[in-house]
Amino acid sequence: MRIRAVAAALALVLTAACGGGFFRQYEYDEEVYLSVDGHATVYVSTSIPALNALRGTSFDTSPSAPVDRDAIAALFSTPVSHVNGQVKTSRRSNRRFVHVKLDVDDIHRLSAAAPFAWSTYVLAREGGVYKYRQVVGASAGRDVGDVGWNGRELVAFRLHLPSRIRYHNNGRPVERGNILVWEQPLSERLRGTPLALDAVMDTESILYTTLWLFGWTFVAVAITFVLVVWWIFRRAPAPAAAPTR
Repeated sequence: MRIRAVAAALALVLTAACGGGFFRQYEYDEEVYLSVDGHATVYVSTSIPALNALRGTSFDTSPSAPVDRDAIAALFSTPVSHVNGQVKTSRRSNRRFVHVKLDVDDIHRLSAAAPFAWSTYVLAREGGVYKYRQVVGASAGRDVGDVGWNGRELVAFRLHLPSRIRYHNNGRPVERGNILVWEQPLSERLRGTPLALDAVMDTESILYTTLWLFGWTFVAVAITFVLVVWWIFRRAPAPAAAPTR
């Protein structure tokens, strides 16, 4: 009976996980590592069918078709976005996925690149904070036929911010490393339901603050060490004078 109960509990956990708990079915994932100067590193992970449906491309969606890495790299290589490294591929749920890393010199200009033209990007300093706003608009909404989607697929936009976050509108806690995540069902993204990403952060980067604190800590330790050495020598008894003859 105990074994049967444990098996039932495990089945319940697995069902909950697969139904949207632990195992999330991300079909398109856009991840931005942002600097306060507007430079960004962007990672895009997407299935070939999702790329076709959302961005209007026409890559072969057959699970057995080889991925044209050069064509994927050419799609993401624009005057404002530069592919960094080789396009990687993977397979999940009988669909081919591509993974691209990009360097972006100015996040404000990223919407000029075709793969990111559905978004507008604003990073502006207002008083003592930086405000970031990204609005994701209409997708291509292209029909890609039956590619095995079951309705649980998600689209995610992840934002890694360099400074302390003062405000955000994603309705969930900040994840480790100052990460904000906005999710949307793939069905909503296909319909072009707008998604707004808002965040407010300090003007001083966490790395700069950490280095500044480390530097002052080092100086304080050095001063303390000098004072301790001075105190020890000060309290040490003076050497006895040699007897005179």
